[in-house]
Amino acid sequence: MQDLIAKAATLLEALPYIQKYSGATFVVKYGGSFMDSPDPAVRTSVARDIVFLEAVEINPVVVHGGGKAINRAMEKAGLTPQFIQGQRVTDEVTVRIVDEVLSRQINPEIVATINALGGLARGFAGPDIFRCRKLLVEDRQQPGRWLDIGYVGEVTQVDTRPLLECLEQGITPVISPTARGEDGHIYNCNADVAAAQTAIALKARRLVFMSDVPGLLRDPGDPDSVITHLRVSEVEELKRAGVIDRGMIPKVDSAVAALRAGVEKVSFVDGRVPHAVLLEIFTDEGVGTMLVP
Repeated sequence: MQDLIAKAATLLEALPYIQKYSGATFVVKYGGSFMDSPDPAVRTSVARDIVFLEAVEINPVVVHGGGKAINRAMEKAGLTPQFIQGQRVTDEVTVRIVDEVLSRQINPEIVATINALGGLARGFAGPDIFRCRKLLVEDRQQPGRWLDIGYVGEVTQVDTRPLLECLEQGITPVISPTARGEDGHIYNCNADVAAAQTAIALKARRLVFMSDVPGLLRDPGDPDSVITHLRVSEVEELKRAGVIDRGMIPKVDSAVAALRAGVEKVSFVDGRVPHAVLLEIFTDEGVGTMLVP
């Protein structure tokens, strides 16, 4: 009986959040090593969360990554992945592999999983939704010198029309992080930036970044040092202190841009935690880092 009462208490805790966000749009960036987990329960946990959001009349939009799968495909093709400041060096051959893995392998798998669990999802290849500009990386050894790392872009525009059509029909759009460049070529893009630009374009209420870390850590070597609540005004100091570094920089910069454009809250959660999205959104304490204006 006590277990049943506890379950009821959990539902009641979620109720005000369900009421608050009914009809709202949430963007979820789906990425991290948990995507490759051999445990089906881990792989389907996020999809179940998406189906739950649909059921309580929240409109989820998914932007996914797939870095580890791209690495495997490159190695199978006899190519060695190379990175400069966290960005994948992407030549003509590599960008074809990136597009194949993200848009024609991972994307349909996510869509199929959501649909198999009773949800409604539709996949979109990034170039059909995103436009980008070519991204150059500053040489840390020679400040002021910019490096060309190939077909790597930064999302600048989002075609919201097909996404809004999906949301009006109760369908979750699932989008790969590639984009069409000004030259008509397909570019590989940072999924965090793509998710933030999607949230801005759709005027989303919430943006959730999923990865394989517990949140933003004050001490990168201590998983228990999660910063549970962070204001935009604190970000620059944490960058100077090295707390926000390397791969977290584009995530946090994208989060700040989304907040300044009107997104209410941005969360960083650990996708390895079962139902991390639901725990972050529908409980009082949450499970990761929440960034607010």
